[in-house]
Amino acid sequence: MKTLFAVPAIAMAMSVAFVTNVNAEVLKIGAIFPLSGANAQFGANARNGMELALEDINKNRAAADKVQLVFADVPAPNGAAAAVQRLVSQDGVVGIIGSFVSSITLAASEATERLGIPMITHSFADQITGRGYKYIFQVAPKASTFGEKQFGYTLDLAKQAGTKIERIAIFYEDTAYGTAQADGIRKAAQKAGVEVVIDDAYPLGITDVAPLINKLRRSKAQVVFPVSYFNDGILIIRTMKQQKVDLPIVGGAAGYIIPDFQKALGPYAEDVFSIAPANYDNVPELAARYKAKYGTFMAHESIMYGAALQHMVAAADRAKSRDPAKIRDAITQVRNCEGLATGIPGGCTVFDANGLTSSAYPIFVQWRGADLVTVFPASAARQAPRWLGREVK
Repeated sequence: MKTLFAVPAIAMAMSVAFVTNVNAEVLKIGAIFPLSGANAQFGANARNGMELALEDINKNRAAADKVQLVFADVPAPNGAAAAVQRLVSQDGVVGIIGSFVSSITLAASEATERLGIPMITHSFADQITGRGYKYIFQVAPKASTFGEKQFGYTLDLAKQAGTKIERIAIFYEDTAYGTAQADGIRKAAQKAGVEVVIDDAYPLGITDVAPLINKLRRSKAQVVFPVSYFNDGILIIRTMKQQKVDLPIVGGAAGYIIPDFQKALGPYAEDVFSIAPANYDNVPELAARYKAKYGTFMAHESIMYGAALQHMVAAADRAKSRDPAKIRDAITQVRNCEGLATGIPGGCTVFDANGLTSSAYPIFVQWRGADLVTVFPASAARQAPRWLGREVK
């Protein structure tokens, strides 16, 4: 199979030397996340979830067989390849988990593919498992699927509430994640014959959203779909509420479903919907442990990356090897339906021939005070959804 880059001889030599010399009882897993910068909260949440999972993983393992996590702070794509190389050649990791931000994951997975190191991610961008790579796996559905369901669930809920949706607005950041997910919303709306009255990209890190919100006010849109990370999502919602633009808001996961969203917005967060890959109310016992340990609810990335770590370790144990190629093959064979994987809709981590999840599906969550509750579809819901303040039966 062709990859984007030829394998440098020195990189291959370091990788092979590492695999040959590693202590057979040591299992080191690398973790690449933005632990500083604008997306640091997502990295911290992912690290917390992995450390919670690690407690259970190591509980019954012999002292010499403990799993070790090696973290690398990668706040931007241009540092991803070097971080992968360092984790492999210097730290001796046999697999990598990360990186939440799709653009960082895309860059990191080019390096893991060159080096033959398996990587499991929760990043959404379609390209991640759409390039024919053998060593990259996604525990969540791809972004276009999230976009499709983000629109479809909204249409279904509005219909149940007695509202026919004819016009929508889409705001999305111009990154791999934002572009792919917005495309899913757009195509679903076109298929349903719903007019997209605003379809606007904006740069990551935008500081003035007033022109977008003014345009929204004039558009006669019935629902707005903002696809954004944390800071820009906060800015969009706060500006909407301050300008009294009162529309149902359906966020695109990411910044809309972490504890700091409600902390930053207070009552402005109430009843905001979001598509999500998982929610803590599906695993109450694990969620209680997490809250006792970290003082807040367990974010979706905590669940997804904790489950990713558990799958990687299960694969290494199945392979009975520290050879990354053998672990990669075992990842394709493992179906893990225990631990944090039970918090993912579908209840398991398992991958198809392209490395994409074959069991997970998106859900709708909605803010209720300081809690995020699963409200749709009915098979996954823990509480009834509210549409414009009224409960939908």
